[in-house]
Amino acid sequence: MARRMFYVDEIRAGRATLRGETVQHLRKVLRAEPGQHFEISDNERLYLAELASYGKDLAEFTVVSEIDAPRPPLCLHLLPALIKFDRFEWIIEKATELGVERITPVYALRSEKGLDQAAPKRLERWAKIAAESGQQSRRAARPIIDPPVKLAAALAVPAAFRCFLDEDPAAPSLLGSIPPTRSSHDTAALLLGPEGGWDPRERAQAIAAGWQSASLGPQILRTETAAVAVLAIVSAAWQSPR
Repeated sequence: MARRMFYVDEIRAGRATLRGETVQHLRKVLRAEPGQHFEISDNERLYLAELASYGKDLAEFTVVSEIDAPRPPLCLHLLPALIKFDRFEWIIEKATELGVERITPVYALRSEKGLDQAAPKRLERWAKIAAESGQQSRRAARPIIDPPVKLAAALAVPAAFRCFLDEDPAAPSLLGSIPPTRSSHDTAALLLGPEGGWDPRERAQAIAAGWQSASLGPQILRTETAAVAVLAIVSAAWQSPR
């Protein structure tokens, strides 16, 4: 069984500390004891570490060695339109598992009113969800969660492959839109619309900004379903021979 992994604030002189709720999880759920081995990350590198000691709210680790961390096949930047927060949080969790390096919420014309004003208050919670999901999936670095932006700012994001999912029947398939020559150094920016789809003005704005329209098929998908699908397809394409 894979070792459990935890994020720590820093590693200094081969030692690291862990505080808060995670320590309670170590003590009460995992029944951890000094001498057991876990994996820790300073949000850059992954290490094998030994639990040296812990108390009620503090655990101390001693680094044993640095270990290889799984790396995504490319840099993924997900830009999902704001939707109801319970479903948006599901996107954060699954996108983290699928290797996204950055998540930028986008306020679209058809996003529910008020979500853009309420979203900044959720950033701390969203970062916690990303951290928990990153630990579960053994990511060396958890994704960055940005404050929400308007579509114009989202369309200015640079990437080698910039794609916005579109329910327009005339949109080409996502697989047909993926460039034939790919590299692990590439960045893909993936823009997802809200429930109800893109307003025609937004579609025109994205195309004018040089984004590629793409479709996942004839079915109308929820935003959170589309997020998982597009990330899985793009990741698989960059892992395949090229």
